[in-house]
Amino acid sequence: MPAVRGDGMRGLAVFISDIRNCKSKEAEIKRINKELANIRSKFKGDRTLDGYQKKKYVCKLLFIFLLGHDIDFGHMEAVNLLSSNKYTEKQIGYLFISVLVNANSELLRLIVQSIKNDLSSRNPIHVNLSLQCIANIGSKEMAEAFGGEIPKLLVSGDTIDVVKQSAALCLLRLFRTLPDIIPSGEWTSRIVHLLNDQHMGVVTAATSLIDALVKKNPEEYKGCVSLAVSRLSRIVTASYTDLQDYTYYFVPAPWLSVKLLRLLQNYPPPEDPGVRGRLNECLETILNKAQEPPKSKKVQHSNAKNAVLFEAISLIIHMDSEPNLLVRACNQLGQFLQHRETNLRYLALESMCMLATSEFSHEAVKKHQETVITALKTERDVSVRQRAVDLLYAMCDKTNAEEIVHEMLNYLETADYSIREEMVLKVAILAEKYASDYTWYVDVILNLIRIAGDYVSEEVWYRVIQIVVNREDVQGYAAKTVFEALQAPACHENMVKVGGYILGEFGNLIAGDQRSSPIIQFQLLHSKYHLCAASTRALLLSTYVKFINLFPEIKIQIQDILRSANNLRNADAELQQRASEYLQLSMVASTDVLATVLEEMPPFPERESSILAILKKKKPGRVTNNEVKEHKGSGVTNSTGIDHVTSQGTPSSNSTSIDLLGLSSPPATQVTAPTSNTSFLVDVFGDLYNSSGTNSPAMLNGSGEDNVKKFVCKNSGVLYESDLLQIGVKSEFRQNLGRIGLFYGNKTTLEFTRFTPSISCPGKLATQLSIQVKPVDPIVAGGAQVQQLINIECLEEFTDTPSLVEIGRASCRERV
Repeated sequence: MPAVRGDGMRGLAVFISDIRNCKSKEAEIKRINKELANIRSKFKGDRTLDGYQKKKYVCKLLFIFLLGHDIDFGHMEAVNLLSSNKYTEKQIGYLFISVLVNANSELLRLIVQSIKNDLSSRNPIHVNLSLQCIANIGSKEMAEAFGGEIPKLLVSGDTIDVVKQSAALCLLRLFRTLPDIIPSGEWTSRIVHLLNDQHMGVVTAATSLIDALVKKNPEEYKGCVSLAVSRLSRIVTASYTDLQDYTYYFVPAPWLSVKLLRLLQNYPPPEDPGVRGRLNECLETILNKAQEPPKSKKVQHSNAKNAVLFEAISLIIHMDSEPNLLVRACNQLGQFLQHRETNLRYLALESMCMLATSEFSHEAVKKHQETVITALKTERDVSVRQRAVDLLYAMCDKTNAEEIVHEMLNYLETADYSIREEMVLKVAILAEKYASDYTWYVDVILNLIRIAGDYVSEEVWYRVIQIVVNREDVQGYAAKTVFEALQAPACHENMVKVGGYILGEFGNLIAGDQRSSPIIQFQLLHSKYHLCAASTRALLLSTYVKFINLFPEIKIQIQDILRSANNLRNADAELQQRASEYLQLSMVASTDVLATVLEEMPPFPERESSILAILKKKKPGRVTNNEVKEHKGSGVTNSTGIDHVTSQGTPSSNSTSIDLLGLSSPPATQVTAPTSNTSFLVDVFGDLYNSSGTNSPAMLNGSGEDNVKKFVCKNSGVLYESDLLQIGVKSEFRQNLGRIGLFYGNKTTLEFTRFTPSISCPGKLATQLSIQVKPVDPIVAGGAQVQQLINIECLEEFTDTPSLVEIGRASCRERV
């Protein structure tokens, strides 16, 4: 009957009803298989199928595909529907192709001609169907086939508005696939002037296209700024009755407004005073409307209104040139901080994080500090609490740093595990950046370790050690504080590391108190020894050997520990080597040598903190670009780690905390020589396991080339010696990186002047090795020694060796 053969497609409706009435998955599959068999037989056997029947069966196949079943036939019937002049049949054909044909299918070649025919059709409905199909497939082949026709269709004066709208969106889709599809030159101005089109739908689609084009080539499309401001002004100043067809719950054209505001964020503030003034008026109007009572209580009205408001605030922050607008935006956001809608509170916190970085609005943001702290404590949503942490970090300065850090530390005890590591980094950065009293900084970092030790990265505790080493005024306080912290029954391993390092360096500053006498310090540290990982035990062994130098009265107890089977025969090679070497050092080295090798760490070189870089890496886009500035006298982070042995010691190549790149190495310093002119380069590790070692120096006379060979299996020794000069070597290597310390000893009683040792890489060696040599003091007193540090990177395999040339004069004008 004619009624049955209408657009309703009764057969499709019956099939869908049967599927819905199936009681089980098996029944559904059985019904689908029956229908597939029927459709396949119709397509193969019945050559007289009309357009309606093809459309009906193709619709059934499409429905079966949407249920999750594979369809491997019917494609040609769908392609045949494209040539139909009936809208419903052509629509189903395009729909089937858009859904089931992938970008790599060979069928695309068959449908290109049909699409071209429809693109050139005078029927706008057919043109729109073809544009939608091109955009849905969006393949490179489609872009190449239609890239020349769609721009013409977009800017043609004969094209009706609805087709222009579809052409703009189709072109945007192809542009994302093939960025070179849109020609430059005169096309640029014609596309930009679509912003002046009378049809709001065309302007909305064109704005999306232009926004994408601007991101690729902002200079070419900068003419869009004035047009975008003009169009935005007309929308903002219009009442909801002026744009009735594009008003959404009393908000005129909210989607277009948002797109225009985003488009303007691709450029700096307009240079033209007229355009700039008009834009500022638009932004002020949007802020004013936000203060007006809502025209509707429905959530759609507030959503549309707030969408435009937040995008306007984003543009104000981007411009960062109008103090009045920035402060007004901050005040408006402050009203949202206590709004009942969670999403609004989140967006307000996020936007205020950006406002806090502006010099014009920073003080206005700080006024909401108490509200943000309350949100941190009471918010149920973890994402909102995380934004509150971000805002506290962004609004922090010298005036409120201690209060904010205190609140963040309090919250850290109950904070969600997902944000603890980020909070630890932020607290560490703020404490260092705004520390006016470094005793407060030490307290903050030790509290961090106590509260969230598992989330304190190595860079954080490295940093506190470096700052303590570099500041004499805080060393005694740090030693006392960490000693008290170690007395807690449950002590985190990072606290043991910090305590071991600081007490090993500055334990003597608190040794006068009977409550922290040398033996008590040693016993307190050693009580944690068996609970720690191998890397921490290695650091504690370094502390013990430091104690031998600081407190000779407990030397025997420490040697007993080093001599114990748990250390000398430990399965960990690092612990075994340290225990053996430190024990040998304590037995064979003289007091002067021991004092030289185990002297206090010199100040670390001035470098910027790496904690901020780590935070940026963990949360890109969430961290302000304000770098942590170095405080005078503070140390810096050593990205490769720090070891407790000074540069005169011998760290093992397996240590995870060795500074191979010299980031923490001290500058070349002059060391006073011991009484003997030759004893300052004693090779105390000449025989690590020979308990009958002597204090005699292990020297090899002869040419330096002969002595070089022994460093194949040794890391330290004498490289060269004459009656005037002795050169000792200490080295450490890891993979292709190495650090070598050269010790130049003046064996005479005369002063060396103009002492300028140099290292050169002759010939091809210059491309195989990268060598950085630190300068030394040009004056070497009689019987004294200076140190020169060399950082080496192996770029390629090499067979030659660098040349070492010593140039200098003794005070009696003898040539050295």
